[in-house]
Amino acid sequence: QVQLVESGGGLVQAGGSLRLACAASGRTFSSSAMAWFRQAPWKEREFVAAVNWSGDFTYYADAVKGRFTISRDNAKNTVYLQMSSLKPEDTAVYYCAVGDVIVKVAARYLYWGQGTQVTVSS
Repeated sequence: QVQLVESGGGLVQAGGSLRLACAASGRTFSSSAMAWFRQAPWKEREFVAAVNWSGDFTYYADAVKGRFTISRDNAKNTVYLQMSSLKPEDTAVYYCAVGDVIVKVAARYLYWGQGTQVTVSS
């Protein structure tokens, strides 16, 4: 059984920064791809960023490229999402997910966290 627990969400003004963390347990974390998705009210869940098992390959959605950075610490079984220059349109519930490969399709990920709310005020 895999458990993912996100933290670090909150309320921030536009232009500000937040760092999300996702702690994993119950699976060989170091061999898995990890990703962040987000879901705003009335919208479908969308891909944000992903990182491969070793942390040396990352992939970003165009909407966040240059503003967000995904990273991982396999010693701590944790993946991070550093978010900078936040915009009101970044407001959403952010989810981390575990998968075998880096893809943008949510259905390809095997396990999900419960989500953490990020709200960006204008």
